[in-house]
Amino acid sequence: MWLWDTQEVALFFSITLYVCHLAGAISIRSPQHSLTRPVQQDVLFSVDISCVGIPTVQWTFMSGRVSRDIGAWQPGGFTNVSEDYMDRILTYTNGSMGLSDLRIQDTGFYVITVTELSGSSKDAGFVLNVEEVLYEDLQYLAVFAVVLASLAGFLMVSMWLMDKAYSQINAWRQRRQMPENDVTELQPL
Repeated sequence: MWLWDTQEVALFFSITLYVCHLAGAISIRSPQHSLTRPVQQDVLFSVDISCVGIPTVQWTFMSGRVSRDIGAWQPGGFTNVSEDYMDRILTYTNGSMGLSDLRIQDTGFYVITVTELSGSSKDAGFVLNVEEVLYEDLQYLAVFAVVLASLAGFLMVSMWLMDKAYSQINAWRQRRQMPENDVTELQPL
């Protein structure tokens, strides 16, 4: 009366568990997928990977038409980092990657590919925006502030000198209008 016997049910569950295991075998978790950093700073592409066995972690950089392999490693094993990134990469056993001394050219899309020994793999991506700190703008602002302060000082000294000159001219005019003979006649009482 049963439609399935116990062997068929066991086989069905085994296949289902195996498929579920393969589907969720690789997990890549990250708190942040879009990062912005200034030039010459460091960035950490923080991930936490989990899978069956020891995975191979590979990072790739993509920007426009450019695609470069950054490096590949197995946690606790040999790290193979490309020559372009040799002095700027830190690798971590959890799959994370640190990139130091950022440049404008580092702006782009970073992909982590985690591959198991069975051949199954999973990708995750990050967007990095490297911003240039415009020191020239700050320099222009400082020069502009100095020029404005100098102009204000010049105007204040000019006003003070003009006030002194005005006072001197008024004093000279008053002396000129006074009679030269300072004799005053006294009226009899």
